[in-house]
Amino acid sequence: MGRVNDTKTALVTGANKGIGFAIAQGLGAIGFTVAVGARDDARREEAVGRLRAGGMDAFGVALDVTCDDRFAAAAAATERKAGRLDVLVNNAGIAGRTDGGAQDPTTLDLDVVRTVLDTNVFGVVRVTNAMLPLLSRAGSPRIVNMSSNMGSLTLRTGPVMAAYAPSKSMLNSVTAQYARRLADTQVIVNAACPGYVATDFTGFDAPRTPEQGAAIAIRLATLPDDGPRGGFFDDEGVIPW
Repeated sequence: MGRVNDTKTALVTGANKGIGFAIAQGLGAIGFTVAVGARDDARREEAVGRLRAGGMDAFGVALDVTCDDRFAAAAAATERKAGRLDVLVNNAGIAGRTDGGAQDPTTLDLDVVRTVLDTNVFGVVRVTNAMLPLLSRAGSPRIVNMSSNMGSLTLRTGPVMAAYAPSKSMLNSVTAQYARRLADTQVIVNAACPGYVATDFTGFDAPRTPEQGAAIAIRLATLPDDGPRGGFFDDEGVIPW
């Protein structure tokens, strides 16, 4: 193995591209071993290769956040490679179909809602609960859930998307529940908004780079032990719920 025991390990879901890859890259650059969680084998290995080419320690973890039978294997693979998990970034997410009024609340396609929730909310719960035993072995474990200010009931930003936006509202609520449950543990859980970032998710038509979007996740992943818990943050600070 040749690994130093005090090297911290971070698992980033959906880390093969976009903001997820930028988060993996940013954590790798500050000395984390990065576990690249992604469902597509070829893309996952390509991302691992790119990180290693940049001088970072990285390995792949086969992970489909909607597939219940993969999590035990993913946790076991992470345990074999690293022994523990210091950081979990739940980045994998989907916008859902919008054609034909699928996310107009007056013509809402409930199958689209189910599909979006399955990845954006249930997927986060599946991964988090599978990885909590490994996180509990770390000295300063951190969980970062990648949300969106579109989920803010106060701000109501972005286009009307009645599957995606509520999925992020629910993710924020779930984040708060985890923070309450884990309040007397070392595990610190928060939600992050990367802002409007140019990725394939936005058709690359957005003002912020993936690296700019990743910054808040990296900050929350490296919070001190007295850092905030159960909050919702972007680069500017606290986001109203």
